[in-house]
Amino acid sequence: MNRKNFLFTSAGFCAFLVVPGVWSFQRPIYKKKNFSFKTYRSGETAVPITQVTPEDASYVSTYYDVSSLSRSQRYLAVTKVPELNRVPSFGESVEVCVVDLVEQTITKVYTTKAWGYQVGANLEWGPTDRYLYTNDVLDGMGVCVEIDLETNQTRAFAGPKYNISPDGSCVVGFPLELLNVTQQGYGYPSKSGTNPKKLPYGASTSEGIWKTDLNTNERTLLVSLFDVASQIPEPAPEKMGTFYFWHTKFNDQGTRIMQVLRCLFPSGQGGRNAMVFTFDSDGTNIRYTVGAPNVWGSMGGHPNWHPDGVHLIRNIAIDGTVRFCQFKYDGTDFRILSKTLEGTGHPRMDENGRYLMTDSYPMDAEGRQEVAIRLIDITADKELILCKMPTMPRKDIMYPTLRLDGHPFWNKDYSKIFFQGAPKGRRQVFMADLSNVKR
Repeated sequence: MNRKNFLFTSAGFCAFLVVPGVWSFQRPIYKKKNFSFKTYRSGETAVPITQVTPEDASYVSTYYDVSSLSRSQRYLAVTKVPELNRVPSFGESVEVCVVDLVEQTITKVYTTKAWGYQVGANLEWGPTDRYLYTNDVLDGMGVCVEIDLETNQTRAFAGPKYNISPDGSCVVGFPLELLNVTQQGYGYPSKSGTNPKKLPYGASTSEGIWKTDLNTNERTLLVSLFDVASQIPEPAPEKMGTFYFWHTKFNDQGTRIMQVLRCLFPSGQGGRNAMVFTFDSDGTNIRYTVGAPNVWGSMGGHPNWHPDGVHLIRNIAIDGTVRFCQFKYDGTDFRILSKTLEGTGHPRMDENGRYLMTDSYPMDAEGRQEVAIRLIDITADKELILCKMPTMPRKDIMYPTLRLDGHPFWNKDYSKIFFQGAPKGRRQVFMADLSNVKR
């Protein structure tokens, strides 16, 4: 067979070119492994906390508020990762696994070379429990992979996946290796180690967010770096900046996309200079959101959609203190959600806009290396600390690439929160049960 018509996957399986740009291969059937869920510090936490991954290895979910639960809420997708005291090397692989929350079993379903400690293998479910999506490095490119859990058939597409649309029709994403230029641990290990591929000075007109239609496999440039950078409302503080995209996220309705834009200057001024934009799902109507206290400064972090699909939530520094803030997709209707509680971690609102949940950062003001899971009643301006849990020891790892954030996410009816921790020095996934919390 012509070399152009087949290649090998991360696990060494032969993938065949079935139509232009779509590679297909049959994955092996792996056996389920039984294990028992364990209660974390029974009676010592505000709500019951259960470890839902086995202790035989280290497991992570994915980036914050990307739900690792299948649509039925029965299955939890996790990545089995090695514990390294260095940046992962190109070619090192991890296992994609599925936890059955009813049977208490775990099953390996795929092996991939596209991963990082902050997002795992960037696992997301399609509209049903049948399809699970990840990325892999095929033919020298990071591309979206669809795992059919019913037929064991696997397909690889033409473009990368950072986020899948709510209806499962397409994926969007910035080239995976380029994600690691502004921050390691989010795309896949670079061929050049800690010196990944970089873009030339300026805002590229030919590189940006790629959209791949999962029905036709058509790969198109949805928005370029230039398209978005040209909407920055203030001139750059110095010349020779290079623009990159980072976090990309559909709202729950699939109508708009939130996009983080970063700019690196040779002088290092302003760090990554992160700015948040939104645009319609077809790439039009690009809007800059909030610029207080200034456009080019480091003013906060971790933006996220509100469930209403119109507003966003973000930690923003106000008068020297980080606050939880809310604003519309175009930056209007700005308000501070709490003037007494400090903003931390990776926040997300419930659908009614009353409760916000988040984590703390991996090291607190007292130097404790632990993650706190916070549930905040915005109406009452009060918080409940669901639990505190040790995270990866900062002295033993290269921070921040290998750090372990809580990265919490709700289940569908907001009755449970899933998050990450490492009480015994291994990364694990936990579930907080909110059934007895009065809300």
